[in-house]
Amino acid sequence: MNRKALITGATSGIGEATARIFAKNGIDLVLCGRRERRLESLKAELSQLVQVKTLVFDVGDFESVRKSISGLEENWKGVDILVNNAGGAHGLDPLKDGSIEDWQKMIDSNVSGLLYVSKMLIPHMIKKHKGHIVNVGSIAGKQTYAKGTVYCAAKSGVEAISKGMRLELVPEGIKISNIAPGAVETEFSNVRFKGDDDRAKKVYEGYQPLVAEDIAECIFFCVNAPDHVQIADMTIFPSAQSDATTIHRSLA
Repeated sequence: MNRKALITGATSGIGEATARIFAKNGIDLVLCGRRERRLESLKAELSQLVQVKTLVFDVGDFESVRKSISGLEENWKGVDILVNNAGGAHGLDPLKDGSIEDWQKMIDSNVSGLLYVSKMLIPHMIKKHKGHIVNVGSIAGKQTYAKGTVYCAAKSGVEAISKGMRLELVPEGIKISNIAPGAVETEFSNVRFKGDDDRAKKVYEGYQPLVAEDIAECIFFCVNAPDHVQIADMTIFPSAQSDATTIHRSLA
């Protein structure tokens, strides 16, 4: 019987890439996101390889999360793998100029959403005494930078939650992996800069950034480790990056 994985934020970027590599390796999928058309398109593609279900909800809305996951058949609620990938940054402003709406979105998607989805699935993992939760954090959770205070706080929250989960759930037979990417070229910067493509492109100029598939490979490595191996924390940089704000850019 195939393992089952639930992935949030599966409509693009790291979530979509993770869904593809899981499907290629025989892991059945529950794909979650807000954009139904994208979810259905991905389902149509990956259903040729594995069983796929889709759930449309905003992770920051607990009632929507509860109703969607409660509506799954019982055997699908007991997923073997949960990838808490939904999140993102909104704006790049000093606190004095920051948007309350942006702050709320970042807390809702990165922190509250991770907690809500986990709360719904952890009891089923405990019942089986087996499972693996992968929380997609960021280098921003390890190193705070100016104008990114709230995003960094949210991703620091992911780090803290991952550590707390590990303390509580390892005795229950559940592994916890925290994944902390550096610069990955996805929709991340387009969302942060509210659709300003030119500004987003500049983030990745002068060096070769990571791509979503690089992080998906790391996630698969974690969930495919032997039973006695738990990858607790993984930081992944492009070779040109040395910390959250230091990237060597070629002028050529």
